[in-house]
Amino acid sequence: MAETAPLYDTYMRAPLRFERGEGVWLITETGERYLDFAAGVAVNSLGHAHPHLVAELKSQADKVWHLSNLYEVPGQEKLSKRLTDATFADKVFFTNSGAEALECAIKTARRYQFFKGHPDRYHIITFEGAFHGRTIATIAAGGQEKYLEGFGPKAPGFDQVPFGDLDAVRAEITGATAAILIEPVQGEGGIRPATNEFLRGLRQICDEHGLLLVLDEVQSGVGRTGKLFAHEWAGITPDIMAVAKGIGGGFPLGACLATAEAASGMKAGTHGSTYGGNPLAMAVGNAVLDVVLSDGFLQHVRDVALVFRQGLASLKDRFPDIIEDVRGEGLLLGIKAAIPQSDLLQAIRAEHLLGVPAGDNVIRLLPPLVVTAEEAREGLVRIERAAESLRAARVKKSA
Repeated sequence: MAETAPLYDTYMRAPLRFERGEGVWLITETGERYLDFAAGVAVNSLGHAHPHLVAELKSQADKVWHLSNLYEVPGQEKLSKRLTDATFADKVFFTNSGAEALECAIKTARRYQFFKGHPDRYHIITFEGAFHGRTIATIAAGGQEKYLEGFGPKAPGFDQVPFGDLDAVRAEITGATAAILIEPVQGEGGIRPATNEFLRGLRQICDEHGLLLVLDEVQSGVGRTGKLFAHEWAGITPDIMAVAKGIGGGFPLGACLATAEAASGMKAGTHGSTYGGNPLAMAVGNAVLDVVLSDGFLQHVRDVALVFRQGLASLKDRFPDIIEDVRGEGLLLGIKAAIPQSDLLQAIRAEHLLGVPAGDNVIRLLPPLVVTAEEAREGLVRIERAAESLRAARVKKSA
């Protein structure tokens, strides 16, 4: 037996060791090929070893890796301009992760109210089932006891209400409320999309009460739902938005986007990051946008997503004893299992297909956005085989 590595015991890792990747495929040290519909939990937006990303990273690596934000970084200027041109935002702060992007979003919202003469307005309304990261502030924002337990008092200023309940939101607003924070599609919570009507209602409530609407698009952004950002389906714009995962295509990169008004309290010295916006990250982020913003790319995502979603719906109809529901938008999809989630995930993995567990007994399917219709159909074949094997095992057990 191999000696146990001296790592924190914080992960339940699958016994798989991948050596390299090619597009939507991962290859183990022993040469086994797995269809990667986990994509590093929606991170590898352009798959593995994408030639444009590799070339841009290598090119920058020969120049300069790190500068810190003591100096101007041309890549930041380029990427921030492209992000603001493509979105509601006027300002961008670069981070290394989604949790850091959320920390910046929370601080930006609170600082805005302080800057406008309302220092007591620092409470943020969040939603049951949310996941916003693993820092002390973001686990408080998410509010899930399993992440809060054992880390001392919950950070104050986060007021949770049921997901999708506008009346509950209105009832929670007080003179201390600064903002509303929501994922347009709850990822960790079980691929639960907010309805367009709900998002529009939140925008209206924020406008009525002088609150900021903060969106967590860490998992749902950068083309994952078939729009550049998921909130576009509802025809609304936020005041602040946290982005990460897909924007780096596998390189650690996040960003907090805001309107000029929402960011007006963030002056020199109010926030910072040593690594945020480093030249390597900027080279990769710009390379990702080269592809995602190219003509026809988002239409490709929508087209393949339709094929995949229809196929999953067919499997649900044929295997109601295995698949209870299919959820999600674009290539941010989830299977709610009718059996223990772990059993279905194990059966899918036995067919050399990778997925991601989530809350509410759901398995996330998050293929790279470059996945083809043929590869999506191959994924469906493997899920079908997994369902057939599970059904056969249950029949045998009951016989």
